[in-house]
Amino acid sequence: MAEFKELPKRHEVAEEMTWDLTSIFENDQAFEAALSEVSALAKEVKALQGTVGESSDALLKAIETSLKANQKVERVYVYSHLKNDQDTADNTYQTLHARSMAVLTELGEASSWFNPEVLAIPEEKLAAFMAENEGLKKYEHLLNDLTSQREHVLSAREEELLAGASEILSASSQTFSVLNNADIEFPTVKDEEGNEVKLSHGLYGKLMESSNREVRKEAYEALYTTYRGLKNTFASTLSTHVKSHNFNAKIRNFSSARAASLANNNIPESVYDTLLEVVNKNLPLLHRYVELRKKLLNVDELYMYDMYTPLTGDAPIAYTIEEATETTLKSLEPLGEEYQGILKEAFDNRWIDWYENEGKRSGAYSSGAYDTNPYILMNWQNSMNQLYTLVHELGHSVHSYHTRNSQPYAYGDYSIFLAEIASTTNENILTDYLLKTQTNPAVRIYVLNHYLDGFKGTVFRQSQFAEFEHYIHQKAQEGIPLTQEFMTEYYADLNARYYGDAVERDENIALEWSRIPHFYYNHYVYQYATGFAAATALSKRILEGEEGALDKYLTYLKSGSSDYPIEVMKKAGLDMTDATYLEDAMKVFEARLNELEELLAAE
Repeated sequence: MAEFKELPKRHEVAEEMTWDLTSIFENDQAFEAALSEVSALAKEVKALQGTVGESSDALLKAIETSLKANQKVERVYVYSHLKNDQDTADNTYQTLHARSMAVLTELGEASSWFNPEVLAIPEEKLAAFMAENEGLKKYEHLLNDLTSQREHVLSAREEELLAGASEILSASSQTFSVLNNADIEFPTVKDEEGNEVKLSHGLYGKLMESSNREVRKEAYEALYTTYRGLKNTFASTLSTHVKSHNFNAKIRNFSSARAASLANNNIPESVYDTLLEVVNKNLPLLHRYVELRKKLLNVDELYMYDMYTPLTGDAPIAYTIEEATETTLKSLEPLGEEYQGILKEAFDNRWIDWYENEGKRSGAYSSGAYDTNPYILMNWQNSMNQLYTLVHELGHSVHSYHTRNSQPYAYGDYSIFLAEIASTTNENILTDYLLKTQTNPAVRIYVLNHYLDGFKGTVFRQSQFAEFEHYIHQKAQEGIPLTQEFMTEYYADLNARYYGDAVERDENIALEWSRIPHFYYNHYVYQYATGFAAATALSKRILEGEEGALDKYLTYLKSGSSDYPIEVMKKAGLDMTDATYLEDAMKVFEARLNELEELLAAE
């Protein structure tokens, strides 16, 4: 892999290391034609207003015309957002993406009447439509899901107004994204070799793993000094976004933004509360791990910038892109030949955009539409963390591939609640593979440390985020202003409670809320924690060769949104309405913490 002291410009990255978006549209001209087609379809959808209650055929036509338009606009949106994300400073694709968002809003306005009109059809009449028209039978779950939300759908006029305001209500999120990815200016810091390098989101994560404490400290302080200078701006964007969530919940007759968000997937709020209850009950396990970290690092004071470096110093193992590809294929063999074939297609057909470049969106994700490949954005740095990130995102992409090739468009997606289970099952299987194949005690210690850090980051940390997110929505609902002082003070206390007395409080970590993109996703992060716990149970069954476990797992991957998420997981053999899976995950964390302590004691 090439090492860049300064980030390359987009055109300087080798083509084979970038994603191939020509399979979506051959060029921007083809995109323009599709954009125009969506506008025409929006008019067709609008023209059907007032007809759905006339007959079963009219209802079927409205459903299929709307689905056709949505399928087209998703392809347009995905192309524009991937192009924009590969270089957020590129004005051409900023404009192109803004235009796709405008057409998305146009279609939303044109189809805003649909739900209210369907809900206006009396239940008996709708049942008669279903019985007499064979074409409607494949949309039975779609209609049942819609009618279950009767009390939360507004009049056609109100829905049209809300759809038209969607760009305005999401503006604070867009502002955060541009500021956080394109406009924010980080200073230069020194890397492990003493070279002056410009700090970036991707490089920051790499430097936090450094065994050189001064490198970690400098990067940590440089990052938060930058955010401190913009803390009031970020407080404004987050506060406004929270208000938009609460506004939408209120006008749709939900008790809270959290209730509205979870209702989208038919998830009981008790699932969220149970997560926080079980995690808080088990915080002593996290405190024990943090105490071990402080002891092994041999520091008088432990800071949050010490939380990601390997406990035993320099990593005894790292992965280039080529090595990560090979390890991914070998480690995921327990998922079967079909799964392997999809992985190879991802690597061979440029589904992955590997390198960080100037202006590229930070982090990593899997994205796509029903008619596109499930693309992956990476910001590659040679490390085990990046191997885990790759395996995680491939879990999403294979899940998407299976769903889209097994379900019609109406059910060709899946809820966020289900998404994180597929990705973290991959992570758990990778951990098992590494622990089985690595005999060097130093490497095993590193892998165990990495697993425990992953658990800390996925279950404990995401639960901390979920607790913060719910708190600020509650306080905003009560009329309390979400100033930067208010959020900073609460976040400092929350972080101290989660990590315990072994970690020093400092003014930097108190500002962590200001840089977390997921706080703009509306009660999203809790699903990382529930997903990891569910994945622990599923991966254990697959790896132990439990009869039918793999087939049940593949059924889950192929189910899409053809049933409610809780029911899909029951098909996979897991009941997530019970807290047992969370307690079982904590037992695995404790067992691997025990194993790590034993290996360290034997050195």
